[in-house]
Formats: sequence, C-alpha cells, structure tokens
Amino acid sequence: MGIGSFIKKQFIDVLQWNEEVDGVLAWRYPMQDFEIQNGGVLVVRESQMAVFVNEGQVADVFGPGTHKLTTQTLPVLTNLKNWDKLFDSPFKSDVYFFSTRVQTGRKWGTQQPITIRDKDFDMVRVRAFGMYSYRVADPRLFFKEISGTREAYTRDEVEDQLRGILMATMASSLGGAQVPFLDMAANQALMAQQVKGDLTTAFGRYGIGLDEFNVASVSLPEELQAALDERISAGMKGGMSADKMAGFTRYQVASAIPMAASNEGGLAGIGAGLGAGMTVGQMMGQAMGQTMGGAPAAAAPAAPAEDSIETRLEKLKGLLDKGLISATDYDSTKAELLKKLIG
Repeated sequence: MGIGSFIKKQFIDVLQWNEEVDGVLAWRYPMQDFEIQNGGVLVVRESQMAVFVNEGQVADVFGPGTHKLTTQTLPVLTNLKNWDKLFDSPFKSDVYFFSTRVQTGRKWGTQQPITIRDKDFDMVRVRAFGMYSYRVADPRLFFKEISGTREAYTRDEVEDQLRGILMATMASSLGGAQVPFLDMAANQALMAQQVKGDLTTAFGRYGIGLDEFNVASVSLPEELQAALDERISAGMKGGMSADKMAGFTRYQVASAIPMAASNEGGLAGIGAGLGAGMTVGQMMGQAMGQTMGGAPAAAAPAAPAEDSIETRLEKLKGLLDKGLISATDYDSTKAELLKKLIG
C-alpha cells in the first residue's frame, strides 16, 4: 500500500453510542471503510458495555468509562493482530455496544395452557400471567448465543426467544415441585419464587440476568375448575376418605330434610320416612363399601311395618322437643294425622 493510499484512509477517534432509540439491546458501530486510530477513545456509559470482535472472535470487553485504545489496553486484540513491538498502526474491528439497563414491566403469559404433573391431580393444564424484568448481564455470552452480528438487536426480538424458554422452564419447575399446585395457586408469591429460581439459571445460559418475576393470576380449564369447586364444596382434597364420605352422606341427608317438608303431605309421612330412611341408609352403606373397595354389606332386612298414627304422633312430638322441626310444622302435621285418625 502506497503512502498516499494510507493517508487517504479515514480514522475513528471516538467510538460511542448515544442510544437514540429505546428498546435496542445490542448495536454495532458503523465501521464501513473506517479504521480505529491507535490511541483513539472508547466511551462506554454507565448503562452500557462494549465488545470488540475481530474476524468473528470476541477480543475484548469494556465496562463503563473512557478507554484509550492502544496496544496496551487491547492485549487480546494485540495478540490476534500480531502487533508485537508496539507496532503503531490503525486497526479495524467490529465494535458492539450493549445496553445493560433493566428492562422493566415486561409481560408474560401462557398463550396456550401448559400441562404440569401435580401430586394431587396427577396432570393439570394451567394458564398463568404476570410481569418480569431482566438485563443483559454478560455481553460476551449474549453476543455468542443471542444477538450475533446483526446491526441492531431489539428487546422485542430477544423476548420472542425468552418466551419459549420461560414456558418450558415453568412447566419443568412446577411439575417437579413437591409443593401441591393448589398451595402454589393460592399463594402466587410461592409460585413465582419456585419458577424464578429455575428461570434465573435458564436465562443465565444466554447472558441474561433475571431481575424480577411475579405471577399476577393463575387459572385452570373450566372443566377442571368445575370439578375442583365440587370437591371443595364437599370438603374434599385429593381422594375422599371413609370419614369424609360418611360426613358427605350426613350432609346430603341433612340437606334433604327441608325438601321433605316442602313435599305433598308435609312431614305427615315422617314415620314412613324414617323407616324408608333406614333402608336407604343401608343401601348407601353397601354402595360406599363397594366404592371404597370393601366387601359388599349384608343384605338389608325387610323394612318394618308402618307405625300407627299414635306412634307417629309421639315421634312427631319428639322431633319438636328436640328442636328438629318448628312449631308450625308440628301443628300442621299433627292436624293432618288427627284427620286420618278421626276419619
């Protein structure tokens, strides 16, 4: 190269990035035909880091500050260029700036339900939504794994990749957790803590630091939510034990008493109802024994003969004395029974 051609070359004295546009995480300095003057200045602001790349290989990484570019401040690049004996010459390398500011208020959500394994429900399909924030923590790793040699790499582009990582990590961390899903769903901070630990590791492999992660809402498919509501209303969690089954049966019987009072004849058939109730109870006991895996109960004895009206009046008075029926029900039923007795 002649001396004239060398003089005509254009040199860069100062390299810096003003971040005119928000949402850019990586930006390549426009070198074109320029070369960096040996002794030039690199300005890296507090919210930035700079990476020198020579022939596709990361040479040096610079943190915030003003750096004078010489063979002493670029030892790795010096070795790559074979600049021994302090050869004082301009050089050309790609320079990438990275924004290390925290990207706050980023929304995440499951576009489709994710399936996780749960100790109570076996398999559960979950939808969840929340917010997170992150930053470029290791520009060398971020350059190699994510941004590459693009002229600019934006926040929207990286979040397209983070979304898949987030969903896969959430399914893995929730599915492998020992905490039941119902407990985590009731305490969203607990769910966020469970996911954040694994997500921090997953993001770290790409040079990204997870700053915050929270869960704003969790929902189940409608059919599972309906089944869950039914189990909750019966006081159940997981499988139903024999004690809970018996309690549930008592609940059903108690709920049926007001319905019997509203039927035709009111409580006039209380004696017959009591006799039939014993038979029904025995039948339910058989069904419960079979459901719980036990042997079928013995055949129920024949229902006793219907009580006389006098006996039914005595039972009716006993129900009133115990407070199981109101005085109004007692009076009306007593009148009906007396009509039958007189008639």
